[in-house]
Amino acid sequence: MRVTVISHHGEDSAGFIGAAFEARGAELSVTLFPKEGLPALDGVDHVVVLGAVWAVYDESPDRAWVADELAWLRQADEAGVPVLGICFGGQALAAAFGGRVEPAPRKEIGWSMVESADPSMVPAGPWLEFHNDRFFPPSEGRVLARNDLCVQAFTLRNHLGVQFHPEPDGDLLAKWLDMGGRSEAEQEGVDTERFLAETYAQEPFARQRADTLVATALRIAANPIP
Repeated sequence: MRVTVISHHGEDSAGFIGAAFEARGAELSVTLFPKEGLPALDGVDHVVVLGAVWAVYDESPDRAWVADELAWLRQADEAGVPVLGICFGGQALAAAFGGRVEPAPRKEIGWSMVESADPSMVPAGPWLEFHNDRFFPPSEGRVLARNDLCVQAFTLRNHLGVQFHPEPDGDLLAKWLDMGGRSEAEQEGVDTERFLAETYAQEPFARQRADTLVATALRIAANPIP
């Protein structure tokens, strides 16, 4: 199984999600976009799109690459290649197929429980959250999880989009905090040292939840939910 990971920041990683795919025999390749362009889809079995600090709806001239990424996601759909979109990736997946993305009423940063339609597919959490925006899935999408702020997971044909972050361990969150996330979180009243400590403590459980999510993504890919 060949899995293509789209990363938007050099410091980012597929983390627990990548490990769960590799545990199932997957070969991962990572493309840094927009810096490296978008890869060909020939021979690709699954796509994972990671988060980004930018907004899907940003139409400024230096964000023209966002439209290219949405068009590429539609190409993946036409080619029958399933997509797992995470945070920005989930928002991009929604926007590419007629959904909506907008600023959330408040930023969501920290560990959060969600209401799951099926905990065997999307565990209730806790999940790590670090986002400013929220998505509304396309009308034909099916909501799998939500909380009081927004939809947290949805499926569309053979694709799965999530708003939370299933991939980070403590070291990855530390990188996010160092690249600007610390000041953003602290402005929202988040104790970043406690946030980081909780993330390290959650690692064994987060790994298990990420593994469940990958199993769900593969099940949806093989048998799309109507």
